[in-house]
Amino acid sequence: MQSDNQILVPAAELEQRVLGELTRAGASQASANAAVRALMHASLLGVDSHGVRLTEHYCRMMAGGRINRNPQITVRRTAAGSAMLNGDDGLGHYAAYKAVDLGMEIAGEHGIAGVGIEHSSHLGAAGAYAVAGAERGFVTFVTTNTDSMVALFDGAERFHGTNPLAFAAPVPNSRPWLLDMATSSIPMNRVLLHRSLGKELPAGVAADAEGNPTRDPDAAEMLLPLGGEEYGYKGAGLAGVATLFSALLTGTTLDPDFIPMYGTDNDHDPRNMGHYVIVIDPAKFVGAELFGQAMHGYLASLRGAPARPGRSVMAPGDREWAEAERRAANGISIDPDTARFLKVR
Repeated sequence: MQSDNQILVPAAELEQRVLGELTRAGASQASANAAVRALMHASLLGVDSHGVRLTEHYCRMMAGGRINRNPQITVRRTAAGSAMLNGDDGLGHYAAYKAVDLGMEIAGEHGIAGVGIEHSSHLGAAGAYAVAGAERGFVTFVTTNTDSMVALFDGAERFHGTNPLAFAAPVPNSRPWLLDMATSSIPMNRVLLHRSLGKELPAGVAADAEGNPTRDPDAAEMLLPLGGEEYGYKGAGLAGVATLFSALLTGTTLDPDFIPMYGTDNDHDPRNMGHYVIVIDPAKFVGAELFGQAMHGYLASLRGAPARPGRSVMAPGDREWAEAERRAANGISIDPDTARFLKVR
């Protein structure tokens, strides 16, 4: 079924097609399952730029040798509440889920855990891993830096990556509270999606090669930081926070030094991406039960706040979880290029 140049696919069918392609590309069962889990999270929640459309790219990178098909993840404990995880240049989704698992184990004993990830690859949607911790009762923060594609505030060339910040918190008998945001106005994958769909970009999110704002996805050569032309210093500063955690604390690659994600298919060198995970156990602070009660009270107050006429107040994640329910029932939209690769008709 097609709509607005996109194709609707039942979630179960799409999941199997993505798993099949990753497996055919040689991904180990564990890393393929992790990637499918993260990609389906993004596609269900409407984060299409980081969803199943990335399957083809990952398969191509595994075929060329940049991404290790069968990574052997190792962990180095550095202190009671900290560790470094080596992703062995495999799929970033596998390393990230492993880091959250490790973080929960450490936080369960010490209250809080910081886990740095080195020798990884593209992370996908950071919120997928934050949710994984929250669903187990832990407050979880996940971030990564990426290759340069965002201008600095008043800058005329790429410097930071889109550098997401994702936070999730458990809510008893409900979906987690979830904030998953890029520090750019939009992700570069959103530009690529607009190119595939032939759709104009929103105003104030991208610039051409000279740094001039553009709405033409084919002319977009860089993104603008969150806040756009007037308040972009906020997004640029937050992008630096992601770099501080993901690159400086882990000793991995700085944003301007990354091998670009796209356009370097013949370069087989791993990208040595870094990510960072913080996991907090509420039981070691106010207590799990009181924290859950506080979350329910806070969210009830937030959602009950007065709204403008014809509008409603939502908590972070409300829109995404509602979209996930719609897509689970009605199918997930994919673009024509992704449909071709996954052999969807």
